[in-house]
Amino acid sequence: MRRACSICRTEFEVQFRYQMEVRTCDGSDTLAFFCSQACLGQSTNGKASCDACSLEFAVELAAQVLYVQGQRRYACSELCRARVSGEATRRPAAVARPATQRSACVLAVFNHKGGTGKTTTAVNVAAGLAARGAKVLLVDADGQGNVAASLALRHERSLYHVLVLGLPVAGAVVEARPGLDVLPANETLAAAELHLAGRKQRDRVLAERLGPAKSNYDFIVVDCSPSLSLLNQNALSFADSVLCPVACDYLSLVGVRQVLRTLRQVNRLLGRSVVLWGVLPTLFDARARICHEALATLREHFGERCLPPVRLTAKVKEAPAEGKTLFEYAPGSSAACDYDAVVEKLLEDSGSVNSSLGGVA
Repeated sequence: MRRACSICRTEFEVQFRYQMEVRTCDGSDTLAFFCSQACLGQSTNGKASCDACSLEFAVELAAQVLYVQGQRRYACSELCRARVSGEATRRPAAVARPATQRSACVLAVFNHKGGTGKTTTAVNVAAGLAARGAKVLLVDADGQGNVAASLALRHERSLYHVLVLGLPVAGAVVEARPGLDVLPANETLAAAELHLAGRKQRDRVLAERLGPAKSNYDFIVVDCSPSLSLLNQNALSFADSVLCPVACDYLSLVGVRQVLRTLRQVNRLLGRSVVLWGVLPTLFDARARICHEALATLREHFGERCLPPVRLTAKVKEAPAEGKTLFEYAPGSSAACDYDAVVEKLLEDSGSVNSSLGGVA
């Protein structure tokens, strides 16, 4: 069926549902046709309001337009698309337990090597969990303080005040987004390290200080620094499981071995079981052979614990500069969809009785 585009008047073959729409004007119905996604975008002045989260966004992809019971609907991301289409009701439900039964799953985002996307992963996984309805605490255990910077947060108190001065967690957290609290950090963590060194059971102080807060949250995500510091030992002692972001290059693959050795040492020395929940390939460039080789190696060694990769996109670097998560800054980007998949698997595993996360029923 050939028709003339209602925007640019180009004749084209109608092949997709979004290319044709019934519009009502003055009580009569007329057909509108769009030869491309660009023309469809022009018909909405390039902007639309997401029917799931009400966020205004630029219509750039055909997948962002869908039809429900004959009516055009908009979805800014894959998650919102599922909600608008009704698929969300078939997905695993977000954690919803009475507060008296809460005991948060604690996930440490950890790798010895820098530049693997730890903070990006921690911020977007925590934000994704909160968007699904979970109550989340994001703890910055890196003295660079990049979590607060990534979310454009101002704070007077930090993890230092909790560890050294004994301030309750509630007195130091900042509400970053609905359902997402942040316990920020800054350069004072260097002094906290010295304080920890002089304490008895020095690798359990973080668990002691943050333990009472577990009943207030469904998930606690800890962003660790790229080192095996005393503070990171505390984080691993507190955590139920570890998510290890790995950049798709040779040196990062070498670093994963050290992470595994560290987990074995922590389990042996501390007498508890911290499991590797997942290895997350990051900065995946489909055009680079080394990325495919690195991904194949990770899948060979870790099997199902190797998660689908997070694809390389400039949006990952741009989002923190705007003080936004990927879901806010570029919800339709490939990386946002990839992190959404990580969040969904985390919720699926946390709802399993025999979950490796060990805590959420």
